[in-house]
Amino acid sequence: MAKYVFGVDIGGTTVKLGLFDVSGNVLDKWEIPTRTEDGGKNILPDIADSVLAKMSERNIPKTDVAGVGVGAPGPVDGAGVIHRAVNLGWGEMHLKRELSSLLDGMRVEGGNDANVAALGEMWKGGGQGHANLVAVTLGTGVGGGIIINGRILTGATGSGGEIGHIHVEDHETEACGCGNYGCLEEYASATGITRLAARRLQADDKDSVLRNGEVSAKTVFDAVKAGDALAIEVAQQFGEYLGKGLAVIAGVVNPEIFVIGGGVSKAGEVLFDYIKPAFDRTVFHGCRNTQFALATLGNDAGIYGAAKMVLD
Repeated sequence: MAKYVFGVDIGGTTVKLGLFDVSGNVLDKWEIPTRTEDGGKNILPDIADSVLAKMSERNIPKTDVAGVGVGAPGPVDGAGVIHRAVNLGWGEMHLKRELSSLLDGMRVEGGNDANVAALGEMWKGGGQGHANLVAVTLGTGVGGGIIINGRILTGATGSGGEIGHIHVEDHETEACGCGNYGCLEEYASATGITRLAARRLQADDKDSVLRNGEVSAKTVFDAVKAGDALAIEVAQQFGEYLGKGLAVIAGVVNPEIFVIGGGVSKAGEVLFDYIKPAFDRTVFHGCRNTQFALATLGNDAGIYGAAKMVLD
């Protein structure tokens, strides 16, 4: 009977690794650099070396390890094939097979990093007790992960859950990073909120504390909490876009709960004051009881979710 499982979260700068027992208690966690040079050819060997070194350090035999779960920044299909990870230098690659080979045949499971983080929040985070949820990551971009009946919804090529690229605005003239125009990410991410604020500040001379220093998602919501009228207008715009976007998602996958994480979520539950009015106004009546909660695992969500993939 296996006693341990490893969770791995591959980021553009560092790879986070965690050793868990099969009940989900983290026993150790650490990081190694992500070596993206030479097409990222060293990343998987480095991960394998690090896992094997930890097993050696703790005298853990291979028979005691259920496997290694991996979250990676790119579309990963149900077979464990990653379809291009631009910031790692990877093209199409059989992630599960390649890493398993480097680990002497140990079981490996792979998934998109946002989807894997969603699984982590379901298991040990803000979504505990719910088998149907959507995790929304509001960071530099907008990421998402969809969990249905306790399992990640990957889609045909692993692109399920790319909620940041739902089209929400017909009149946008600036391109999203994906090349399209008017994506949710352009308004609900940290950079999107900054863009909305900059545009609002340019529209007229209305007084605001945001005119006196750095404009960021944090300063916008700090100003909202202080009652700044212009910042509140920006928050209302943000909430309209995100609330309507989540209403669309709810009508498709009918989650029990939306779990909101990422840097923007550090503003706290004040976010829901601006998201929920647009959501409640536009959502299908059968989805009106969808709950909202803040993510609780932070940067560890990926390693928790990666471990959980192996245990399912």
